[in-house]
Amino acid sequence: MTRRPAGRTVLLAAAELLAWWVALALLWLVLVSTVDILERIVGASCAALGALLARAGRRAVTWR
Repeated sequence: MTRRPAGRTVLLAAAELLAWWVALALLWLVLVSTVDILERIVGASCAALGALLARAGRRAVTWR
């Protein structure tokens, strides 16, 4: 197993979190009927939490 430089590992982790967040935020936008500022904040927060949990779950399964 090869070790990646720390900077690249952080960049890959950030890219994965961003990809999950975008996917979950878009899913939320498709499912919600009206959007005001409070709903945007809640949706973005839930998408961020979901992105963290998705990354943690993937890492637990793949051991990376």
